[in-house]
Amino acid sequence: MDHSKNSVLSLTVLSLLSSAVILLCFLSATRFPRPCPAPNPASVHAPADGLGSALARAAMPDKTLIIAVVNGAYAEQGVESDKTMLGLFLESFWLGEGTRGLLDHVLVVAVDEAAHRRCLFQRLHCYRLETEGVDFGGEAVYMSKGFVRMMWARTQFLTEVLRRGYSFIFTDTDVMWLRNPFVRLSRNQSVDLQFSTDLFNGDLRPEKNLINTGFYFVRSNNKTVELFETWYAQKDNATGKKEQDVLQDLAREGAFGELGLNVQFLDTRYFSGFCQDSKDIRAVCTVHANCCRSIGAKTLDLTAVLQDWKRFRQSDKEENAAVGGVNGTAAPYRWSDHVGCSKSWKRVGNSTLIS
Repeated sequence: MDHSKNSVLSLTVLSLLSSAVILLCFLSATRFPRPCPAPNPASVHAPADGLGSALARAAMPDKTLIIAVVNGAYAEQGVESDKTMLGLFLESFWLGEGTRGLLDHVLVVAVDEAAHRRCLFQRLHCYRLETEGVDFGGEAVYMSKGFVRMMWARTQFLTEVLRRGYSFIFTDTDVMWLRNPFVRLSRNQSVDLQFSTDLFNGDLRPEKNLINTGFYFVRSNNKTVELFETWYAQKDNATGKKEQDVLQDLAREGAFGELGLNVQFLDTRYFSGFCQDSKDIRAVCTVHANCCRSIGAKTLDLTAVLQDWKRFRQSDKEENAAVGGVNGTAAPYRWSDHVGCSKSWKRVGNSTLIS
């Protein structure tokens, strides 16, 4: 009899304890609910949001910015050099006239982790562009398979930037910014694209010049978005050609006119390169290490460009101090010879000398 009572009592106590536990769990869940296990929308759209925030940080109020694409070879120092292409590019903004503030509007797009780390270390506006299954870390020698793939990845990225409503100057990092180029670009809102060229023949029209995609300004609108989409769509039918060649073909085939694009070319007096030096150092805005094959050669000759620029600035100050103003009769300035780039095209036997 006692045993039976004890069993009933034990069962009652256990039942009460179980009820208490359930009640506590219910109250706890009500007052302190667990986070919903559903995916976080921000994490799902992280790549798009990451690009959006990067563009917004770098852009001017009118949604214009400057974009440069780099890989580790352009951002890291070689064993035998204390210079980098990215370093020279940034130094030119420091040394140039009216260019320091523009660095606040430069977005550095890193195509590998080494370049991204270097960009972050420099405290620049940085964006990591990942291309699945492709390593862009090494030197992409001109017209190599790696070089061509990188150029197409760049084109795809820039197409997305235009879709988002951002206008931009695209610049290779082997372009030295000696003066603010926006001053020399057309302010006419109807001009959609302004391209640099290796050899300017005095005619601004697109059918009269060869495109160089190492420096250009593009205004975001439906026409330019369609052009870039058409351009990128040619990628798989462009064996043996780089993206610049394909765009040149589209221009020759009349794509600019069909899309109603207003395209102009930039005078090498202001936007020069090693193919055609500017003859007016008092007016030149940019100097591009075009007509050059390797990073080592570009680094050597662009270092000389910045040295030339510093010497000119110093002599100009001294001249102005002596005569009380700019002497318009000064002799044309002669740039240093581009020794490294000239040698970079030489062949030894069946191999190409690239450094």
